[in-house]
Amino acid sequence: MKPRLIASLAIGTALVLGTTGCSMISPQATTIDYSAAEGVNVYGSGPLDVRNAFIVANEDGSQGNLVAAIVNQTDVSHTLRIELGEGSSAIPLTLRVPANTTISLGADGEDPILVEDLDTPAGADIPGYFQSGDGEGVLVSVPVLDGELDYLAPLVPEESTSTFGG
Repeated sequence: MKPRLIASLAIGTALVLGTTGCSMISPQATTIDYSAAEGVNVYGSGPLDVRNAFIVANEDGSQGNLVAAIVNQTDVSHTLRIELGEGSSAIPLTLRVPANTTISLGADGEDPILVEDLDTPAGADIPGYFQSGDGEGVLVSVPVLDGELDYLAPLVPEESTSTFGG
């Protein structure tokens, strides 16, 4: 009788550990930060938070509009410095964000930032360096999209669009 009881307990223990053991060493997917939209979120660039940053390019990829939400939750205004691209061909942009304000580039009546000399086709990524305040800044891959989707079509740059930043 005892060997059967011990065998039953051993099989039960092995079954419980076998079915739950993976969850002890695997990370929970709900604890992993990710961008749940077209663009990228930029963490650690300084006091300003950059959310859902992406570029909507024209057909040949020569120009694009930078779309993002920039959040300033501090009591002081800050400047966001952005460099798109690498090396001597990097495109510098700046944006001043008032205290306790969110600027939604490309939404809520705010114009996106025109990026001239983009030279990156839709479907590719472009390196983007974001820095604000005393933060070190962060380098991320910013996706370049086209206006094929209905809600992105109004964000494709036009000839008459003016440059902002720089």
